[in-house]
Amino acid sequence: MEDILGLLRIRIKRGVNLAVRDVNTSDPYVVVKMGKQKLKTRVIHKDINPEWNEDLTLSITDPFKPFVLTVYDHDTFSKDDKMGDAEFDLSPFIEALKMNLEGLPSGTIVTRVQPCRTNCLAEESCITVNDGKVVQDVVLRLRHVECGEVEIQLQWIDLPGAKGLSVS
Repeated sequence: MEDILGLLRIRIKRGVNLAVRDVNTSDPYVVVKMGKQKLKTRVIHKDINPEWNEDLTLSITDPFKPFVLTVYDHDTFSKDDKMGDAEFDLSPFIEALKMNLEGLPSGTIVTRVQPCRTNCLAEESCITVNDGKVVQDVVLRLRHVECGEVEIQLQWIDLPGAKGLSVS
């Protein structure tokens, strides 16, 4: 417990225009990996625009370690097909969490992260304050695949007894 800084809640909202891996559709699910942690959503059958709206929660020990999100097509009788992946750098989100944001009105934009060649952003990502919590809405463009995006939302959860993100 002493190494955990806090928890990162990743809401896997939905997939957009995901790759077709079966006859004319796919049965997608998402796997999120960070270090030795691996979490996954449920399978949505026959849908290349699935709506998961599922929360996956990672324990954060290293705020500079990115997480990798991979989309798979569930197959009953063969190995699941990969439908693309995206790596996400938490640094801008972690930096925003370290700022003194107390008293800011809900909806205030703290930081904007632009898409570039070194990240998997499909569009500008805003880090905002919502009801006193720091939240980042993200649209990830999947790599190693012909098409597809995944919309997620990040939120930090402080753990009682955890180190937290205070600067040492």
